[in-house]
Amino acid sequence: MKIFTYLNFGGNCKEAFEFYEKHLGGKITFMMTHDQNPDVKDVPPEIKGKILHANMQIGETQLMASDVPDKFEPMRSAYLSLMVDSTAEAERIYVLLAEGGQIFMPMAETFFAFRFGMLRDRFGTSWMVLHSRPTP
Repeated sequence: MKIFTYLNFGGNCKEAFEFYEKHLGGKITFMMTHDQNPDVKDVPPEIKGKILHANMQIGETQLMASDVPDKFEPMRSAYLSLMVDSTAEAERIYVLLAEGGQIFMPMAETFFAFRFGMLRDRFGTSWMVLHSRPTP
């Protein structure tokens, strides 16, 4: 059994996945718009160019997503936790994800991490970014 994360976006799934691919080292492995659906005649015109389904590989993790413009709400009470190998990488990624987003906890040193911060990016995805301390 495997568990994967499925993200919903409010119409900017393609932009978000391209951003994550460029800045987080991900690789988009599949992306289909609603107008590429075999039953395209049933697709409302306002969502034809929006993402029906997308897959991305980031490290050992697979993310899946789609656009749900009429039902979209930013993520609440769930975070994607991004663990990196250096303080510099944690700070770099945090700054990129925070731009245009909402900071919940500024990047800082904690008892469990050299760097840890929490935010919601401009696409509505909530993140924890951390460079962990080694476990004793």
